[in-house]
Amino acid sequence: MGSLYGTFAAHAARTPHAVAVTDGSEQITYARLDEAAAEYRHGLQDCGVQAGDLVGISLERGWEVMAAILAVLSHGCGYVPLDPAYPRERLRFMTEDSGIRTVIAGETASGLLPAELSRVRRVAGVRQLEQPSAAHLTDTPAYVIYTSGSTGVPKGVPVAESAVLALFGACVDDLFAFGPEDVWSQFFSYSFDFAVWEMWGALLFGGRLVIVPAKTARNPAAFLDLLARERITVLNQVPSYFKYLVRTYERAAVELALRYVVFGGEPLDRVSARRWMQLRPGAEALINMYGITETTVHVTYGRLEAEHVAEDVGGTWIGRPLPHLELALLDARGIEVPAGDVGEIQVAGAGVAGGYLGRPDLTAERFRLLDLDGVERTWYRTGDLARRLPDGSYEYLGRNDRQVNLRGYRVELGEIEAVLRSHAHVLDAVAAVEDVPPRESLLVAYLVPVDSVNASEQLHRELLDHCAARLPAHMVPSQIVTLSDMPLTASGKLDRASLPALRDVTGGPSARASAQDR
Repeated sequence: MGSLYGTFAAHAARTPHAVAVTDGSEQITYARLDEAAAEYRHGLQDCGVQAGDLVGISLERGWEVMAAILAVLSHGCGYVPLDPAYPRERLRFMTEDSGIRTVIAGETASGLLPAELSRVRRVAGVRQLEQPSAAHLTDTPAYVIYTSGSTGVPKGVPVAESAVLALFGACVDDLFAFGPEDVWSQFFSYSFDFAVWEMWGALLFGGRLVIVPAKTARNPAAFLDLLARERITVLNQVPSYFKYLVRTYERAAVELALRYVVFGGEPLDRVSARRWMQLRPGAEALINMYGITETTVHVTYGRLEAEHVAEDVGGTWIGRPLPHLELALLDARGIEVPAGDVGEIQVAGAGVAGGYLGRPDLTAERFRLLDLDGVERTWYRTGDLARRLPDGSYEYLGRNDRQVNLRGYRVELGEIEAVLRSHAHVLDAVAAVEDVPPRESLLVAYLVPVDSVNASEQLHRELLDHCAARLPAHMVPSQIVTLSDMPLTASGKLDRASLPALRDVTGGPSARASAQDR
C-alpha cells in the first residue's frame, strides 16, 4: 500500500463500477466516489488550501464524508473531524485549537462553526477533474482526532498516514483475510477513530462500506435488520452497544453473513460475547482488539474462544500485540514487571502518534523516550493496567484511575459492574461513587433492566442479595437506580458524566433501593 488515496484510486481505476459506499438507497461506485473527491478537491483549490494544511470536515453522516476525506488526503492535507452532532462550544474549541482556516461543511454545521472559517463546497460537474496536487507530506497528519482529557480539556491527536497503513499491513498477513467481497458497516462517527478502521477497512481492499444512519444506530432491531439486508461481513462494535444487539437477535434471529465481529473501544462484555457464541456457534470469528487513538485504533488482536469468556469476573483477555507494535508493562518506578504482575501498558512502534497537538508538556508526560530493549525510542504511556499471561498474551485490568478508595477499601468498579450484569434481569449496569451531604460517599449502581416491567423494588432487593453473595460487603452498592437506557457519547461509548446525580433521581422504590432495605 503506497498511500491511502493511492490505494483507493487504484481500486477505482481497476473496478470503477463496483459499489464503494451504500448510503440508504444510494449506491456510490468507486468511480463516482473518486469523481466527488475531485470535485471537493477543486473546492479546496478555490479556497487557496495548500498541501500541508489542516482542513475541517463537518458533514452529516453519509457518503459525502468519505469523498471529503479522500479529497483532503489527495490534496496533501490532513482532516479534523467536526461532527455536527457535537456541542457548539466543543466545535469552536477544536477549530481554534487545531488552527484550521477552512472547513468542508454542510448546512447543519453552518450555525455551529465560527463565521470566519472559509467554507468549501463540492463543485459538481467539474469538466477537467484536477489530479492530486502532491503526495501526502510525511510531517502532515492524515487526521487529528480530539479525545477527552482528564483535566476536561480535549486534546488533539495527530495521526500519520503511515500509521494507518501500518495498522492494515499488520492485520492482513495471518490475522484477517479482508477482500473485495467484504461489506463493512460504518457504525461510528468519523470523529471516533474506530471509524478509521471501518472506512479504510472497506476501501483499501476494494470492499463496500454501508453507512449506518444515526437513527438506525440507536435502534438495535433496525440495525440488526440492516446487517441482514446488506449482507454485512465485518461488524465492529463497542461492547456497551453489542449487548443490546445480542438481546435483539435472541428474540428474533435473522440470517446474517458475518465473517468477523470486532470489539474495541471498551472492555469486553463477556456475558454478551458468550451468549452470542451460544446463539451462533462457530458462525463467525469474534475478535477482541484493545487500542487507543494515540496508537492508531488497535494495539492487540485476540480471537475469542469459549474459555476467554467463561468467567464474568477478573480481567479481559486482549490477546497479543499486533506485529507492527510492541507492548511493555511498567510499575510506578518505570521498571518492567515480571510475567503475571500488574503494570501500566506502554506501547511503541509504527502506530504510535508523535504527541498531542500544541501540548508539549502533556506530550512529554505521555510520549516518553525509554530504553526498554537496548534501543531508545518513544513509548506511549496509556494509563491502562494489564498483566502478561503465561502464554505471552495479555489480560486487560482497566484504567489505573477506575480504582476508587471507599471508606478505607480499594474498590474496582468494573468488578461490581460484571456481577450486576451477570443477573438474568439486567441488560446493562454501571457502578459509580457519589458524594452526598454531609460527607458521605455512596456506592451507586445504575442499571437498565431487560424488561421495564421488572424495574421493581423486588428486583432491586434481588440484585443486592445477588451482589452480597458474590462480593465483599464494602463492594455491595448502597443504592440502585433504574434507567431506561445508558447515556452514550456520539462515538457510542458510555457517557459517565451524563449519569443522573443521585439527588436528582425521583420516584419511589421502583426507581431506587438501598442495601438497608434488604
